Amino acid sequence: HVRSRRQRQMCIRDRFQGVSLNSVLLTGPNLTNNLVGVLLRFRKDAVAISADIEQMFYSFLVNVDHRDYLRFLWYKDNDPDNELIEYRMCAHVFGNSPSPSVATFGLHKSTRNSDEDIVNFVEKDFYVDDALTSVPTASQAVDLLKRTQTVLKNNGNIKLHKIASNHTDVMAAFSKEDLSKEIKLLDLEKDLLPIHQSLGLSWDLSTDNFVFHVDFAKKPNTRRGCLSMLHSIYDPLGFAGPLVINGKVILREITALYDLSLIHISEPTRLGM
Repeated sequence: HVRSRRQRQMCIRDRFQGVSLNSVLLTGPNLTNNLVGVLLRFRKDAVAISADIEQMFYSFLVNVDHRDYLRFLWYKDNDPDNELIEYRMCAHVFGNSPSPSVATFGLHKSTRNSDEDIVNFVEKDFYVDDALTSVPTASQAVDLLKRTQTVLKNNGNIKLHKIASNHTDVMAAFSKEDLSKEIKLLDLEKDLLPIHQSLGLSWDLSTDNFVFHVDFAKKPNTRRGCLSMLHSIYDPLGFAGPLVINGKVILREITALYDLSLIHISEPTRLGM
């Protein structure tokens, strides 16, 4: 079943008589690129670009004889006032353990027999459905993105959109519908470029820097508050390391004030440690 109108992920992890669909499915090979490698190549050259595959999992159909395993109950005609009826998914869905492997394999297959730079872009510079890379010039970025869009559309009916770049000439070469949502309404010749969110990071397009926001006012001055603040900083490349280390030192000093021998730990907790 589907939990709500907003949350479209199917509850494939839910168990019935101790068995869930995910518990009996093979996940397939891990084809997801290393995140650090993608981000390092993204910072390599002067012109950085990012893009996104529109509804990537839904771009790949499930075999007809497998669709009965993806049945679910939902309101007739998508109207909560109507009765529940049985549907089945025809495409791969979020929450299904094989979906990332299937979708990534399909994405790679759609670029086979294409230009070498397109193949390298799709196979090495995507993290699931997010593309990030960099090239020396804006013209190279536009050319790579446009040719990749054409190949994906022709070979798999896959749409590459939500394009963003630190260079306005790149974004000006595409229609508004192909641009990231925070860029669509901008006047690229006058307006300051915004902060773009990608892979959990905040990328300031105008300065080509990663930005980290920490709201100190919402964190209490306690050991737990300090720990929560440190964990809220997502920094896979370690750019904020020289600053975060100070917080880690403070946390260590606070922790040292606790006499852990006085803290009672139940036996089940000890066994789970």
